[in-house]
Amino acid sequence: MQNVTLRQERVASQLKRDLADIIRQRGMAAFDGALVTVVEVRISPDLAVAKVYLSIFPTGKTASVMETISQNAKSIRGELGHRVSKQLRIVPELTFFVDDSLDYAEHIDEILKRTKTE
Repeated sequence: MQNVTLRQERVASQLKRDLADIIRQRGMAAFDGALVTVVEVRISPDLAVAKVYLSIFPTGKTASVMETISQNAKSIRGELGHRVSKQLRIVPELTFFVDDSLDYAEHIDEILKRTKTE
């Protein structure tokens, strides 16, 4: 695993706040009534690429929400650019991923419950 610099951490944290605000402002209606949460942002050492991890509830709408996000990625990046233009020279390329850690935790929980009752 690579070492993350303090600058990367700070930029990632700021991007997470700004992206969460952008998504919140678009509202649930824009995402087919799904609740979309920015869970984590990881940024490359040169600050040019950001991986954005999203949690989507209900999980049944994940595919349609990710489609909507990818169709609107340019406008989301443009809006992000207006917000961070004073802090960053380059607005990072955004790549969106589904954070399924909650689903995984639920799955493990179910397995543990089943083994406990047997």
